[in-house]
Amino acid sequence: METYHRLARSLGVTTGRLVAGEPVGKQHHGDENKVSLLAMRRAIAPPVGIDGRAIRIEEEPNLADLRAAAAEFANSYHADKYQDMATLVPNLVTSAHAAVAHYAHTPQQALAHRVRSEILQLAGRYLTQIRAYDLAQMALTDAVRDASAAGDRLNASAAVIGQAWVLLRQGRMEEAEGLSTATADQVEPRVSKASEEELAAWGWLLLRASAASARNNRPDEAREAIRLARTAGAALGDEVTHRLRGWVSFGPITVELKAIENEAIADRPDRVLAMSEPLAQGSSTSDNWNRHMLDVAKAHSRMRQDAEATQVLARLAATSPQWLSHQRMAEETFAEIRSRRKRALTSDQRKLAMLLAG
Repeated sequence: METYHRLARSLGVTTGRLVAGEPVGKQHHGDENKVSLLAMRRAIAPPVGIDGRAIRIEEEPNLADLRAAAAEFANSYHADKYQDMATLVPNLVTSAHAAVAHYAHTPQQALAHRVRSEILQLAGRYLTQIRAYDLAQMALTDAVRDASAAGDRLNASAAVIGQAWVLLRQGRMEEAEGLSTATADQVEPRVSKASEEELAAWGWLLLRASAASARNNRPDEAREAIRLARTAGAALGDEVTHRLRGWVSFGPITVELKAIENEAIADRPDRVLAMSEPLAQGSSTSDNWNRHMLDVAKAHSRMRQDAEATQVLARLAATSPQWLSHQRMAEETFAEIRSRRKRALTSDQRKLAMLLAG
């Protein structure tokens, strides 16, 4: 996709125009990771019987306990404990399905849908991170429907933010931009009276729209979306965090990190390094900050500052090894560094090679 984007900039067209209608090549692997994702597939995409209902084991659900478990697993996700997620989230999703079925046509039906929406958003974030995009899209689409059924516009907006991330990962820039922009228009708050969650949801929708525009060679639209997102960030004054929402954390720092990411997409490594220099993590979540540091590492590499790029990657490997092992940008940046290395790898580079090879 990065190559397509560079070509689009050179030709003065959108990236989407270049990738549209690309013929499907021969598939050598029917479904990668199908064994490791088996439990997740069973939970998110269960078989459906002739009556249109999934076959499930009924149980007496406790919505408060279910939501508390979801909050605990959200903390695991943002602490990069992916093994916990792979093992426990399928059970959580299955329990959420059972809760919705159990509380159908009761006063607790809306709450059951709201809780399942939050759990499916959590599953969708994890699946997007490990590149199981179709499963992630399914989980997040259902999360929007659940939130809508519960009459919860904020939760629905959060799930849309997750959907837009999946669409970006799939190279579906026009859809990501259109979905994010349309939803942002629908939920745009009155800034002076908006709640923190309303500002965060609106701001993140604008950031998704900006990211899609930047990747689709629409820099003017990307800058305008960032400008509006800065309005939301300035109204908040600091980062706000809600780990069960698709936006997780939003504030002035997050907006600047995404503005820098757009500079990286535009292949301006000097701007990336200049803009990142005065920033500190502050109250930004580790995954947002780590993603930014990958942009910094890549910018150093593009400037042929291989020692600095290695140092950034080594720090990420020390603090967030599971997260880093799933980052394709880390693999590509390290491969670029390694291709220029004429001598034996340093100790840090050997450790990175082992981590990223896994």
